[in-house]
Amino acid sequence: MKNAKVLSLLLSVITTAAFAQDLSQAKKAIDAEQYDKAKKILKGLVQSSPDNGKNFFYLGDVYLREGKTDSAVVIFNKGLAAKDKGTLNYIGLGQIDLDSKKVAAAQANFDKAAANIKKKDVEELLLIAKAYNNSENPDYKKAIEVTNKALLIEDKNPVAFLTLGDAQFGDKNAGEAFRAYETAYDFDKSLLIARVKYAAINKSAKNFTDAVKLLNGVITTDPNFGPAYRELAETYYFWGSNEPAKYDEYIKKGLQYYEKYMSLTDYSLESRMRHADFLILAKDYKALEAEANEMKKLDKVNPRILRYLGYAAYENGNFAESSKAITEFFAKVEPKRIIARDYLYLGLTKMAEAKKADGTYDEKIFNEGVVELNRAVEKDPVIASELNPLGQKMFKEKLYKNATKLFEVAIKNPKSKNFFADNFYLGYALYFDYDPKTSPKDQLVKADAAFSKVIELNPATQDAHLFKARANEAMDTPESKKIALASYEEYVKLVNAKGDAEKAKPVVKKNLIEAYTFVGAHYANNAEKVKAIENLEKLLVIDPANVYATKTLKALKA
Repeated sequence: MKNAKVLSLLLSVITTAAFAQDLSQAKKAIDAEQYDKAKKILKGLVQSSPDNGKNFFYLGDVYLREGKTDSAVVIFNKGLAAKDKGTLNYIGLGQIDLDSKKVAAAQANFDKAAANIKKKDVEELLLIAKAYNNSENPDYKKAIEVTNKALLIEDKNPVAFLTLGDAQFGDKNAGEAFRAYETAYDFDKSLLIARVKYAAINKSAKNFTDAVKLLNGVITTDPNFGPAYRELAETYYFWGSNEPAKYDEYIKKGLQYYEKYMSLTDYSLESRMRHADFLILAKDYKALEAEANEMKKLDKVNPRILRYLGYAAYENGNFAESSKAITEFFAKVEPKRIIARDYLYLGLTKMAEAKKADGTYDEKIFNEGVVELNRAVEKDPVIASELNPLGQKMFKEKLYKNATKLFEVAIKNPKSKNFFADNFYLGYALYFDYDPKTSPKDQLVKADAAFSKVIELNPATQDAHLFKARANEAMDTPESKKIALASYEEYVKLVNAKGDAEKAKPVVKKNLIEAYTFVGAHYANNAEKVKAIENLEKLLVIDPANVYATKTLKALKA
């Protein structure tokens, strides 16, 4: 009997050790972003050890990382019935509540998870803090509060400092996050993800050299740690974006590092989607289309795959395929999953479909596209900076009405890098599209406003003064004529300040003749003889054969 008890105890210890090892392997796979591998291990554990709630919790957490909320809910609810640590699954359900902005319900679930924990147990506290960090609607301050409670119990817990670093970085306190990640790594040198996150802070601060150095150090320690290669890829992308001269070189490096990252994951759908997101950043749409088609083989119903197919097909000129994919995407995706770029591509695809054989647009379909572009910019104003090339293309094709509508969307973000140029082209398009017989006078008022904004941003922009003058002259009201006069005079002043080389340019000479003619005529018609003579004489200097100037001067001097 005594021997039987010893054997039973020994078997129990061996089984527990085997389980712990497997769960540890699952956690390592999660940290390495090998989600298919992690799920395979955890599904086995759920079957072999259904009484341990940790198995269910970590499996549900992987599903959450993959965006499969319905599957996560099923797993967490099953996990609640587990005898040991089943209450951990309330944390997963709480994170889902946070994702849906159900704060009170989330707190209730977190309270259930923490209700019966032992005084020296920090596991639940740290998982709750991670839920606050990882939610689609994170509460970083709450995560910091909960993590600090855990640190009062275990002041040298490396995972606690890692979690604290995530929360502080999310709360825009990079200095404290730095220290937390450093402390986490000091306590556990195997915690390489802390170094990767340390590098990510450097990247966000544009300290790209330090970020790369840190990540290369991680790779030296463990050449197979995938997240380091992913972070290197993203670092080189942002570095190239900040140094245009090296953009192509750094994007090439970034793509190479991402391929290495992919080779170290299990090519799960989630890792492929991360790859697809990077390909969008890198504007490698051929590779994106190929990746999307590979994903389609793995999962024919996931709407994100349709997103990638839609984006890639549009950029590769396959507009019908793009329209089909994006339309299907919008029909299948949860509204809360729609991002600004989805509206952008829906709008761009509609505009592409609106283009007729003669090069003009079907205005109804084109306007539907404009509506989607407005939605994109409302959701993310940064999108506005991407519209300029398409607007300029329409302008060069003399599709002024269509260009106007595009630039009206573009100028909705005053912080856009193209805000100056977008206003200039908006003013141009409105002016050139104006037809005295059919266009409303308000169109000229809008053109004047656009040129005024250009002048506000850079008063020395001589052509903005010229076109502001022209727009106001076309309005043909007493007030607008005064504005036209001042604008023409400012144009002349700016040109003369640049010297003879500027004035000798054929187009500038032509514009000066126009300006002097208007100014001279205005003063002549308003009995301001001295100013009229002064401007008309200047007109004759650059255009000696000008009949109007000759006749008017003769009359003024008679």
